[in-house]
Amino acid sequence: MVHSLSLPAPAKLNLFLHINGRRPDGYHELQTVFQLLDFGDELHFELNSSQAITIKPEFNDIPVEDNLIYKAAKFLEPFATYYKGVDITLNKRLPMGGGVGGGSSDAATTLIALNYLWQCNLSNEKLCDLGIQLGADVPVFVNGKTSWAEGIGEQLSPIKTPDCWYVVLAPEAHISTVKIFSNEVLTRDTPKMRIAPALEGQALNTLHNDCEALVKQLYPTVKEAIDWLSKYGPTKLTGTGACCFCRLSTETEARQVLNEASAKFKGFIAKGVSLSPAHQKLNEVETFAKDYSR
Repeated sequence: MVHSLSLPAPAKLNLFLHINGRRPDGYHELQTVFQLLDFGDELHFELNSSQAITIKPEFNDIPVEDNLIYKAAKFLEPFATYYKGVDITLNKRLPMGGGVGGGSSDAATTLIALNYLWQCNLSNEKLCDLGIQLGADVPVFVNGKTSWAEGIGEQLSPIKTPDCWYVVLAPEAHISTVKIFSNEVLTRDTPKMRIAPALEGQALNTLHNDCEALVKQLYPTVKEAIDWLSKYGPTKLTGTGACCFCRLSTETEARQVLNEASAKFKGFIAKGVSLSPAHQKLNEVETFAKDYSR
């Protein structure tokens, strides 16, 4: 019986983001590619005998009941066949409100970790159904694969993207997704496209993020970061920001650019991956546990 587990919560990038229209329920129809990265937060889960769910560190501006990690754990409680309390420790490395999926990824890692530790035995599909109630980006992290996405981001088709490295800059700005998507200036009528043409050759470099022009207008620090990084290659906003990214061929190139950026901007480098590091690690744990029990 496994009583503790450490799993990563990887970052994502939106390689492009097209907004195709607004639905009657207020959500937006979109098309995007979610690129998973090999860099992110880290969560440690330790079962306890108190029946309580604790999270460290605490965020002073977020009540625990509103923390996505806590919400994800509470969602799974009714399905547990081996229920214990759990102490969850978060090593936060991703910027909050950066458009790299930090909170959504933390929630997804909590779902897949406690599904295993509490022996809920829920399918990925069921976990995605729970995840979408926490946020539109949660299902891609639960599914664990770089994907083409449609709908509000929950209709996922796994894809293979070119092997490359990314430099990600995190300007000093906390951007409200609600503020951007409710702004009347936002482009909402980009025509839908088929998946195949979007992925041919260098096509991803020619696609855009419909939020970028508005975000650059409202947040000068984001515009400054995008303009600076554009010296090294095509640069885009991810999600609604504030992070922006540039794709490069090698780790060496990426490190050189990040070193140049360090005097002005915070950021990180990461390699694009097809399978989530969280799922890779959990697969290893499950394999070891099965072999050990024989």
